[in-house]
Amino acid sequence: MGTDKTTKKDKRIKCLINPTEGEILAREPLIAFSFYLSGRNNLLLSVSDEIIENLDKGFTNNPIDSSPIGHASTLMWFWTLGAYEVIRTMCQAKECFSENFYEKISDLKNDLANARMPSSKMEKKGKKGIPVCSNRSPDGWDMPNKDLLVGDPENPISGRMLLEKYDNVLSSLTIEDIKARHEHAYNKESGH
Repeated sequence: MGTDKTTKKDKRIKCLINPTEGEILAREPLIAFSFYLSGRNNLLLSVSDEIIENLDKGFTNNPIDSSPIGHASTLMWFWTLGAYEVIRTMCQAKECFSENFYEKISDLKNDLANARMPSSKMEKKGKKGIPVCSNRSPDGWDMPNKDLLVGDPENPISGRMLLEKYDNVLSSLTIEDIKARHEHAYNKESGH
């Protein structure tokens, strides 16, 4: 699994010299949907790498070093909000994606919502008006797995799992999965 992550990261950062449109879209097919969103996705993937690096660094020392873990925790909160918004935007443009890819992002949106709702709205997902305790830490620590447990403290989610799932889903996107640009979803609704 580590090799797969390394391969995806290497693909993202590989410098293309005078690339053709096909080479650009092969590396970043999300550009065909939205140049802006592709940039936000690249930022989220970079933040994801920084979170993992901080977790590995903080949980490696004996005793553990809480400073990089705390930084990873802060970044994870921002990452969760951003990742949810990117995926929500994509899900709203359902007709712009293949059915197979839409199912993947829809499932991912649900996982992200499970982490986001307790952290951003301070309420349980799907239970409007039922609060999550506000007298708590932002996340739990899974020391053996060098992980953050995010979302509802009564039913936490692995931060590493969310980061990896996001990367896997977005890395599975191909140019063939994109049926139309982002604006098409709005133009269709407005009759233009």
